[in-house]
Amino acid sequence: MKTAAQAIALACFCATSAPAQTVLEGTGAVLRGLDKLSSQTSDLEVRQGETVRYGHLQITLSDCRYPEGTPARATAYLVIEDDNADAPLFAGWMLASAPALNAMDHQRYDVWVLRCTTE
Repeated sequence: MKTAAQAIALACFCATSAPAQTVLEGTGAVLRGLDKLSSQTSDLEVRQGETVRYGHLQITLSDCRYPEGTPARATAYLVIEDDNADAPLFAGWMLASAPALNAMDHQRYDVWVLRCTTE
């Protein structure tokens, strides 16, 4: 199922960027995390290839891409692992413009992409 969702997410990203636009790679991403228990949000800045902690989660950013001139229309490839789980909770592309399209499912935390970072 995640494979189909990943394909849909990538297809939507490609369809929303005009054919003449260049897709650029960011140096990192800004993510937003929501702790559903405390109702607090936190912005997390992660560089490409790095891992950040958010509560019980480890979030690794592999790639962040965006149409030229619009880093807020980011598409990021994330691997999100829970300290209490054997397999990753989420591994795939998340779209800033449509966070529910390929969302992480966790009972306590929500994580979504806000934008790519550039130098």
